[in-house]
Amino acid sequence: MTKNSAIKLVLKQYWQSKLNRIGLVFVVAMFFIAVFAPFLAGNVPLYLKMENKTYFPVLTQVAPFKFFYKKSALRDVDFIKVRAIHELPLQRDELPLQKIIFPPIPYSPTEYNLDIPLEAPNKEHPLGTDDQGRDVASRMIHGSRISLSVGFVAVGIYVIIGTIIGALCGFYGGKFDMIISRIIEIIMCFPTFFLILAVIAFIGPSLFNIMVIIGLTSWTGIARLVRGEFLRLRPLDFATTAQALGFSSGRIIFNHLLPNALAPAMVAATFGMASAVLVESSLSFLGFGVQPPTPSWGDILSQSHDYIDIAWWLTLYPGLAIFLTITSLNLVGEGLRNAIDPKMKT
Repeated sequence: MTKNSAIKLVLKQYWQSKLNRIGLVFVVAMFFIAVFAPFLAGNVPLYLKMENKTYFPVLTQVAPFKFFYKKSALRDVDFIKVRAIHELPLQRDELPLQKIIFPPIPYSPTEYNLDIPLEAPNKEHPLGTDDQGRDVASRMIHGSRISLSVGFVAVGIYVIIGTIIGALCGFYGGKFDMIISRIIEIIMCFPTFFLILAVIAFIGPSLFNIMVIIGLTSWTGIARLVRGEFLRLRPLDFATTAQALGFSSGRIIFNHLLPNALAPAMVAATFGMASAVLVESSLSFLGFGVQPPTPSWGDILSQSHDYIDIAWWLTLYPGLAIFLTITSLNLVGEGLRNAIDPKMKT
């Protein structure tokens, strides 16, 4: 069986389950929302035409383009005032604008309005406002970037670390394998969440610190999976033939063994993303995660305990987003595991 046919078989097996399809569609939708958050919610216009010149101010919020807009003519414009004037038909003529288009939710996640604290969901604010009058829908959309970026980056860090260490242990074995295996067992004895809390207490909470800490404390599971796969693959004919031909250890590890050992690690990484999202939300809920005013689902949820009787939306929407995201990631991981496992194929 060729590599392409094996991938097609795995995809076909995965796509047979309705739950797998639902989980994948939801995960893709969440990544779409996270990537295009400035285009969905914010007080910076998507399109603006002024003095017969066309501008796309929202690009100032997107990393690849923001550097080209540093000297833009719009850099000093207060778009909050522009939006307020534009919403009043009698005052639109005061603006030197020919056309302006705001995102579907024209509010920044950090924009305060103390005149409308804890406002219930309505036409203007579909998911209501929080205790400082910030739009919950905008904070939910931008909060998805925090949760998913933590999951993606943290998992990327510990997959790289775990894969390298597991490959070296499984390939070389001996005393090196024994020492590293004992270190892995010691690290696994510590509760990961409390270990993260202890480290944050010393270096301080921030998005970067959270991603790095989760990555540096969660690599043990990947390392054990890859080590086990290397121990299974190393005695096989293709590996022994490569050694007999005099190939270097690096070539055997990375060209021959590792591509065949990554499937279980990728499945574990999918489950790891769900765990990382949950850890970040828990840390933000406790006040040790992303610091205000940066929006995150855990931070929105932490506000709800003071207003649970009068502001149900502060509990429902972030809690539902966390639940659905973790469930969908677990469904994707479960589907991949069943599709890759030969015993599950029909």
